[in-house]
Amino acid sequence: MLLSALGFALMSACVKEVSALGIPVLEIVAARAIVSGIISYADIKRKKISIWGHNKPLLIARGMVGAFALMFVYYAVTTLPLAEATVLQYLHPVFTAILALFFLKEVIQRSTFACIAISLLGLFIIIQPNLQVDGGIQYPWLSIGAGVLGAVGSAIAYIIIKKLTKTDDSSVIIFYFPMIALPISIVMLGSDFVVPSLAATGLLILVGIFTQIGQVGLTKALNSADASKATGYAYVQVLFSVLIGWAYFGEIPVLTTIIGGALILVGALVNVLWKR
Repeated sequence: MLLSALGFALMSACVKEVSALGIPVLEIVAARAIVSGIISYADIKRKKISIWGHNKPLLIARGMVGAFALMFVYYAVTTLPLAEATVLQYLHPVFTAILALFFLKEVIQRSTFACIAISLLGLFIIIQPNLQVDGGIQYPWLSIGAGVLGAVGSAIAYIIIKKLTKTDDSSVIIFYFPMIALPISIVMLGSDFVVPSLAATGLLILVGIFTQIGQVGLTKALNSADASKATGYAYVQVLFSVLIGWAYFGEIPVLTTIIGGALILVGALVNVLWKR
């Protein structure tokens, strides 16, 4: 999950940068799907297994949910500072734990409750100044809503992935995302396609590569731990995004972001170290 978090943080940074070069969000989704599809297909062939998998209805559902969740997440990343966009996205462990309780019959452990509570406190501290009517920093409600919807979609996708790990190989599960997302994004993009420059092309390829690192780490983690437990570790991506936003984009974190990020890290550590 830590490797997955770093991969997704670097992916978000590349998405933000390539968007600044004039590439539409849907085109970024399509480019990511192409790179991810090539890597996944090669991995499936290496393993000598069928690309179609066993539980086709769930595999298709995973691709559909993942595609639309990704569009919401990318819109938030391109219209908000990296740290704030990532924090909104990382509401998903809360939704995942609740959905896992109802659909996977997983018992939410005390450590996961503690992780969620501490992390949500950190989340509130980070976002609260930005949502005040008389606050100095204001972000579009559409961007905030997209971030939350992306988190809900991600949680649903994780629940589906958790069910699929019992019937299908991780590479097949990952492959269904680009197979579904590519045609959807191309149809929705329509005539808005922009021919990318050399720099933009390189960034689009990196989006796909970092995504693959994140997806493989995530799928392997969900295969070896409860969904609510595994995704609790993912909060660490917020800290990675704060650092990248500061170092590369010059987005200086305010005091509330630093305090909230520290609480989120504490929540993740509680989840990891509870048994010890």
